[in-house]
Amino acid sequence: MRRPLDRLPKAHLHLHFTGSMRHSTLIELAREQGVHLPDALVQDWPPQLHATDERGWFRFQRLYDIARSVLRRPADVYRLVREAAEDEAREGSRWLEIQVDPSGYASRFGGLTETLELALDAARLASAATGVGVAVIVAANRTRHPLDARTLARLAAQYADKGVVGFGLSNDERRGRARDFDAAFRIAKRAGLLAVPHGGELLGAASVAECVDDLGADRVGHGVRAAESPRLMERLADRQITCEVCPLSNVGLGVARGPEDVPLRRLFEAGVPIALGADDPLLFGARLLPQYELARDVYGFSDAELAELARQSIRSSTAPEPVRKEIIADIDAWLATPLAG
Repeated sequence: MRRPLDRLPKAHLHLHFTGSMRHSTLIELAREQGVHLPDALVQDWPPQLHATDERGWFRFQRLYDIARSVLRRPADVYRLVREAAEDEAREGSRWLEIQVDPSGYASRFGGLTETLELALDAARLASAATGVGVAVIVAANRTRHPLDARTLARLAAQYADKGVVGFGLSNDERRGRARDFDAAFRIAKRAGLLAVPHGGELLGAASVAECVDDLGADRVGHGVRAAESPRLMERLADRQITCEVCPLSNVGLGVARGPEDVPLRRLFEAGVPIALGADDPLLFGARLLPQYELARDVYGFSDAELAELARQSIRSSTAPEPVRKEIIADIDAWLATPLAG
């Protein structure tokens, strides 16, 4: 007998906006709007991906863009966020930080500000409906000009006390150095937002170090390649900089050959704080709970270690202190529950 992982309270800190969509919702919205979906998003779903080369990443991005194209009405956005929060609640999540680049939706929702306000209102209503705390991270695209990132950072700063909790940097890290975006992150930091850039996914440990040294990262999206450098892992542990590890995403994109090759155990034992994430369930076919199941079944985490993973996700979140204390107490209660039988 094992304690049920869907009852383990946890936070989900690495979830992209479009990528959080239910597959069934994608199919339904595409049918309603006459959007043709490729086989990879219908009968061959989840798609076979391998994005460690340029052609593979282009295919991944193309599928993502097609999925995003079905979000055409404000009602679609409200639905997406509500369903994401419902799915989180079903898997035991108590706090969600969902990441959005308003640039990808601005043309259909009236502009950057209007898009962000729509996402924030959807988060507020989803939280009220499900009991899951939902906050928003504004993310810049590292394949675009750093001036675009500054614009987004200034926008995020304006909403720092209205539901925006962090500023990120996503997309192919091979096509934009972290240090080129330092000005945008300084704007976000001055507003009190967490710095949560992606790094150490498609590039190695040096990419993680650049996020830390040049962008002042509080958390690093993915960060798994930090395991290639014992010295860097020591720095992350000493400074308690969290890596948002998404094992099934790493496998899906070819960063790791199989789940057993993701260095989750190595990072954990080095003292690096970890927040497990699903990244883009729409494209990888798995939400947060399967990441915890991997930790148990593939990486051999005991229930005490799983509880610590959950605590680390809460400590790394922007949840208010009273909420953190309540959730951590509930994690302790989960671990203290005697095993049946």
